[in-house]
Amino acid sequence: MKALLNRLRGVERDIIQAPQEDAAAEPYYEPQGNEIVLFEAAWRKRLPVMLKGPTGCGKTRFLEHMAWRLRRPLVTVSCHEDLTSADLVGRFLLEGDQTVWQDGPLTRAVKAGAICYLDEIVEARTDSTVIIHPLTDHRRQLPLEKKGQEIEAHEDFMLVISYNPGYQTVLKDLKPSTKQRFVGIQFDYPTEVIERRIVHNEVPELTEDQLHRLVALGQRARALKDHGLDEATSTRALVYAGSLIAAGLPALEACEAALVRPVTDDPELAEALLEIARAHFS
Repeated sequence: MKALLNRLRGVERDIIQAPQEDAAAEPYYEPQGNEIVLFEAAWRKRLPVMLKGPTGCGKTRFLEHMAWRLRRPLVTVSCHEDLTSADLVGRFLLEGDQTVWQDGPLTRAVKAGAICYLDEIVEARTDSTVIIHPLTDHRRQLPLEKKGQEIEAHEDFMLVISYNPGYQTVLKDLKPSTKQRFVGIQFDYPTEVIERRIVHNEVPELTEDQLHRLVALGQRARALKDHGLDEATSTRALVYAGSLIAAGLPALEACEAALVRPVTDDPELAEALLEIARAHFS
């Protein structure tokens, strides 16, 4: 029972983050297009939103920024293959000699009028995705089958999912019946100018020369995505590399640790990435 309780607590990274009123607490985000305007329009009509794009391109940071702008609490659930519908909506638990119902993170968000973010939903089990369907149409209801109840969503509740099309396979993909229930916002890695601003904000200790070299390296390394790499060099990885450089690690070692070793075990691909790093930091 203790293990089950710990699992329930671990399902969500932040059960309910209160909206921030302090302007200094604004999560930094650099717009790449009309994503802010589009999300705000969806929010006004309480339409469910799907954030589509590769890993490390800023989807989660974008949503944290939007929750701050809209002054709404944010519930974040990290989806995984063992995530069940009960993990989301809740279950009965034994406490002493009594059976007590414990709401899951989705149920708490529905009741509190929070933005609920199901991160990388394609990783979740099918029964976990089906349970959200009644929340994504005119009904805006969450069925609690074990309690024989249907919860009406708070008027401010909004459902957001993230989806990486690069992960889709025959066995792991969102059903069309799920996808078409959402407004889609497409994300990609930023342009070089925007990416420099992002990395500079996250790692202000970098010199201008280091910043230009690092971002140029990342932009060039992404060309290998179509030549054997499963994942392109992400903006997050560039921030990690920049942080290692700022901590005193030689640039080539930092790039190898943050940009090469995590993305490939293939010696030839690793050497190709290292060659790009040497060209920018030799």
